[in-house]
Amino acid sequence: MHLQKKGLRALGIAESYAGRTSSTLAGVVMRKDLRIDGFVYGTVTVGGTDATETILHMVRTLDRKDLNVILLSGCVIAWFNVIDLERLAAETCLPVICVTYEESDGLLGDIRHHFPDDEARLSAYRNLGERVPVALHTGQTLYLRAVGINPADAARFCNDFTLDGKIPEPLRVARLCARQILAPV
Repeated sequence: MHLQKKGLRALGIAESYAGRTSSTLAGVVMRKDLRIDGFVYGTVTVGGTDATETILHMVRTLDRKDLNVILLSGCVIAWFNVIDLERLAAETCLPVICVTYEESDGLLGDIRHHFPDDEARLSAYRNLGERVPVALHTGQTLYLRAVGINPADAARFCNDFTLDGKIPEPLRVARLCARQILAPV
């Protein structure tokens, strides 16, 4: 992947969670020059284990050969629905960058509390690995996990796609789209 190309495309995926039985995911295809180039939506089960499969379905639905990376806003969404980054990268043949915005001690204790007998969920969370802090040109810090791309390139990618603050544009727009779907008419 040539990080300097203007036509580099990210599929940014973010959720809008409102405490229901399902959570909405929105995906935005955005070029490095910040042109929006496509949308896709999905639904995951709150407290479920279907996040990875839903994201794979979203990528297949887009049927795009020009995507360069999948950018996720969080690896654990919809009340502990853990995304398998390794599987996502392997099945799509795309690098995956998962971004979070706050420093934390992690969710292992919370998962144990809410799902004490769910070894698969605990294992899935452990397999995510450690987050790497990234200082952005905006002066903000985000935290990332990367699969299929080295952390330095993932950091550069996030930096290039961030205009201000600490949310890369594909994720900011995806979050707005996901929230709008839940807005009352």
